[in-house]
Amino acid sequence: MKILDLYIAKTLLKYSLAVMVILVGVFAFFKFLEEVDDIGRVGYSAIDAFAYVSMLIPSIAHSLSSLFILLGVILGLGYLASNSELVVMRSASVSIGKITKTSLQVSLILMIVMMLFGEFIAPFASEQAKRFKAKATGERIVDASEQGFWIREGEQFIHVDKNVGGEFFKNVTLINRKNKKEIDSVVFSPNAVIDQQNLYLKKSSSYQLAGDDVNRSITKEFLPEYTTLVNFDQDLIQSLKKEPKTLSIWQLYKHIDFLSSNQLSTDIYEVEFYARLMQPITLVTMIVLAIPFVFGSLRDSSLGKKVFIGVTIGLFFWLASKIGAQLSLRFDFNHLISAALPTIVVSVFAIFNLYRMSLR
Repeated sequence: MKILDLYIAKTLLKYSLAVMVILVGVFAFFKFLEEVDDIGRVGYSAIDAFAYVSMLIPSIAHSLSSLFILLGVILGLGYLASNSELVVMRSASVSIGKITKTSLQVSLILMIVMMLFGEFIAPFASEQAKRFKAKATGERIVDASEQGFWIREGEQFIHVDKNVGGEFFKNVTLINRKNKKEIDSVVFSPNAVIDQQNLYLKKSSSYQLAGDDVNRSITKEFLPEYTTLVNFDQDLIQSLKKEPKTLSIWQLYKHIDFLSSNQLSTDIYEVEFYARLMQPITLVTMIVLAIPFVFGSLRDSSLGKKVFIGVTIGLFFWLASKIGAQLSLRFDFNHLISAALPTIVVSVFAIFNLYRMSLR
């Protein structure tokens, strides 16, 4: 039986990788077409555009992982069915449940690999791609990760210890100068929010310096909120921002924890976080939902048509689950329930349908 399992796994893996190469190639090609308008800007050449798109391939592959795994598994089983190999397996008393179990094991292994790929490789590669393009096009860019930065704003020096999405900052120190040689005051805040040209420092500690070098005094004052007007370069602020989909699961969790502890909105991060957690279960549901179309057509000349219908239904559910998660933002539903409920409901139906098929 292990030999049979390895044969099925090898077939499904071969088709999954083939679909991945095709899909990633198509999406990378369209991404390259998007870069055509920037070719010729400063020193940005076609070779630079190709290198930039190549660096984005890990993130493209990660975003398409559920899609190419689903297509690979169903097409692989369709290939076995078209060669009557599934008929032989069924004649040898190999149950539909056994074949489905092997298919799901292969799918989950691929999904785990892609999740690890998305956690450790894709974010780093995307960040390097962003830096590479910025350098090639002469754009200004600062560290878009959670690491801090220094910036000068007139007579002020601002230090941010941690950057959360380019809008929320942690451990912010604001140094106000009287002149080039003297400091007027220092304001420290554990949390700050930037809104256009206003920087809001929450629960701040202000240290006012007075006197000369001989008689220096420092007055400390607690401020519930300290607001200062800034005129940051908007390109710089944009370079600090990161979309939730570009963050790893761990980074999403830290963003949610930081924002919730400061009573700030976490909606868009929660939607992405729960969608990532549900991704393996959603993939299993899609496969279980589509597999009966393969087994129900073993002696049917319209196998290709029914496999296509099965894949279409699986993809429709995948799209519906994504839309359902986004609807929770619009109607203020619980994000975990919105992400999990469609998958749970459809999985019950899919398992029942597969069980009914296995009894035939």
